[in-house]
Amino acid sequence: MSDIDVEAVEELSPAVDAPEYVLYGGKGGVGKTTMAAATALTSAREDTPTLCVSTDPAHSLSDALGREVPSTPARIDEEVPLYGAEIDPEEVDTGLFASDGDALGGMGDMLGGENPMESMPGADEAAAFQLLLRYMDDERFDRVVVDTAPTGHTLRLLELPDVMDSMVGKLIGLRERFSGMMGGLGGLFGGDGPDEAQVEQGMDDLRSLSGRVERLRGVLTDPARTDFRVVMVPESMSVTESKRLVGRLDEFDVPVGTIVVNRVMQPLADVADVDPSWFVAPDLDDCEFCQRRWTVQRGALEEAQELFRGHEVRRVPLFAEEVHGESALRVVAACLD
Repeated sequence: MSDIDVEAVEELSPAVDAPEYVLYGGKGGVGKTTMAAATALTSAREDTPTLCVSTDPAHSLSDALGREVPSTPARIDEEVPLYGAEIDPEEVDTGLFASDGDALGGMGDMLGGENPMESMPGADEAAAFQLLLRYMDDERFDRVVVDTAPTGHTLRLLELPDVMDSMVGKLIGLRERFSGMMGGLGGLFGGDGPDEAQVEQGMDDLRSLSGRVERLRGVLTDPARTDFRVVMVPESMSVTESKRLVGRLDEFDVPVGTIVVNRVMQPLADVADVDPSWFVAPDLDDCEFCQRRWTVQRGALEEAQELFRGHEVRRVPLFAEEVHGESALRVVAACLD
């Protein structure tokens, strides 16, 4: 969007009406990263220390913000308190998710040398989940904006608390069941068997992890603290998938406050209070292709409006060029305002 009238953009003063945690979700390629970047940048411009974090393995947050975003939280703007992080699961010290028996305080040996955490579905999601726990407790940030992975990965991330609760419960139950038999188990493993103190430390770690999981669950299900925003495009398949995602989020009691419909073929002035003089709008009067696409989009928009009654539905227009850099993101933020 190199042709944006920067002077006109400077007059924009979009605001962020959002709780502490804002998560953008939806299928791949609908513009979640753009929305997260726009929200985080606007939040930081209001002098709110804000972390924008991506859990999407196909990172593009750096491209959207027009600056390098590290794999661990760091300030990425000198003028406003904007922090960024693109989570790289391969660089995460997963602690209890590690592959050796010691991570379970000897429980891995008791279970035949296997770490049940490693067989848990969604290793990447587990890493992202553990880092989210850490970032949500970071006192540097007053707001955390999350660009989540595509729909399927996001749901697996949200399923982790239940999976981990079940796993922790089984391990704790196993530990208590055999607590009086540790010495007698030595013959099964050779030597003296698992060290009692080591096993107890492992169980304490698991109980602590379970507590942190519950705390995160509490945050994600509190509408006063969290808004999960579903991003879609005005196409029937996207509406269907978004409906499914909203339904699953409802099952997890995760509040969805906003639906964002991206790439709508409408003039910018129809969706935001912005000077449209520089905006290249689709020619809905003389372009047959544009007219047909708008007919398809209009049907999807009507379907979305009906399905998502009770939610705030925001429209972001289709731009002629890629959306990246501060000027373009401020325009997007004005559409979300």
